[in-house]
Amino acid sequence: MTEQQLFWQALNQALDIEMARDEFVFILGEDVGLYGGSYRVSEGLYAKYGEWRVRDTPISEGGFTGLGVGAALTGMRPVVEIMTVNFALLALDVIINMAAKIPFMSGGQFPMPLVIRMPGGVAKQLAAQHSQRLEHTLMNVPGLRIVVPATPQDAYWQLRQAIATDDPIIVLEHELLYFDKGRLDLTAEPPPIHQAAIRRSGTDLTIIGYSRMANLAVSAAEELDPHNIQAEVIDLRSLNPIDWETCAASLKKTHRLLIVEEDCRFAGAGAEIAANLSQRCFFDLDAAPVRIAGLDMPTPFNRELEAGSIPQISDIVHAARQLAGQDKRV
Repeated sequence: MTEQQLFWQALNQALDIEMARDEFVFILGEDVGLYGGSYRVSEGLYAKYGEWRVRDTPISEGGFTGLGVGAALTGMRPVVEIMTVNFALLALDVIINMAAKIPFMSGGQFPMPLVIRMPGGVAKQLAAQHSQRLEHTLMNVPGLRIVVPATPQDAYWQLRQAIATDDPIIVLEHELLYFDKGRLDLTAEPPPIHQAAIRRSGTDLTIIGYSRMANLAVSAAEELDPHNIQAEVIDLRSLNPIDWETCAASLKKTHRLLIVEEDCRFAGAGAEIAANLSQRCFFDLDAAPVRIAGLDMPTPFNRELEAGSIPQISDIVHAARQLAGQDKRV
């Protein structure tokens, strides 16, 4: 059955189904219980499953994330909600030194069925300390898997798949996507959790993005049509591991690569994508890969400056036209 759902509703349904299916699944975090979550993701679950399985915690990210690690070690399947990715900095010791390493250090004797959900990204005037994107930090942690859903359908699929996995998985959710509406088919067969999706087919260049930027890339590709540029848009859906095969197959067809990310340009996901695909597809490329990214600066509070610090649809269109040889402006 297909219906239109908001992004947060898709996540809510995924949690509800997994909690009903497996009594070892439980949620913990700040305001996830009585309040229903800062973005309504756990709405109604406290009343349905009770305080033992929907647990409000103190404001102590290191503490309750560590509790999640301990619970996973005993066979539970905790879903930790860190209210915003900015607060995950307080839990990095637990995430990096415990969750990511215990399965390896134990020789596989201790799996880590832990999901950590983190809302993040540049929202609306939340200023520098609440607008961070930490992909560059989390991607450099061996042992962590990272998914970045951009649609309600993927939010539903990937959260359910993450909960059923015995590895620690970070679910990065963009704060501006929670009230986006999209198609949700509860009966559809899900793709592999880390497989990229071709959101739009094209032959002239490949645009690779993830999370909210993948959606902006689709809008930009539609604006490129009148300019006779057919852009293929790939939504990575995952940052660790990355589906290199889908990306490389697209480049063998289009021969040009444009990478769009909201995170800062220096040493970010885009840099890894450009380097890896340049090596894999060197003889297929007709031009050097182009990257569009957030500016290497703290995010301003001012609305206009904030918008200017991250890629917009017009930036993607302009870069694509340059890459295709239509627009020579710098």
